[in-house]
Amino acid sequence: MSNFGYCEGDTCLRDGCQGTIEQHPVNNCSCHLSAPCGACTEPSGYCETCGWEESEDEIINDYSVSASKATEIYRPRERRKLDPTKLDYHSETHSGCSMIKEGVYPEGMDIEEVRKSVIGTFGGRFEHFGNGIFKYIAYTD
Repeated sequence: MSNFGYCEGDTCLRDGCQGTIEQHPVNNCSCHLSAPCGACTEPSGYCETCGWEESEDEIINDYSVSASKATEIYRPRERRKLDPTKLDYHSETHSGCSMIKEGVYPEGMDIEEVRKSVIGTFGGRFEHFGNGIFKYIAYTD
């Protein structure tokens, strides 16, 4: 898996690009009414060197993908970033009868709230829970 830059100041690394990730300015912020607002949570990263725009990335099966501007060929896929302000996780196959659900949860959310969202048809177990991250094995068959 590649380690493409997404945060302001990161090195881009798409197609070997050594440009720096920057953020477009936020327009029409309404955080004073209800934070975070849509304007502040929209993808705003870009790389001036290669022309990458975060807003053009697509989420396909839990992976963030984008096409190279130069070749129009999709770059290697990368898991989408998880949002730590809410319960957010990735699901992947574990065995013929279980799945791994690995993700993040906001401060103050307890283990039972997370369990209710990730529990498998036949239960499951946490491999790890704490410090805002978890890994759960959901029994599905």
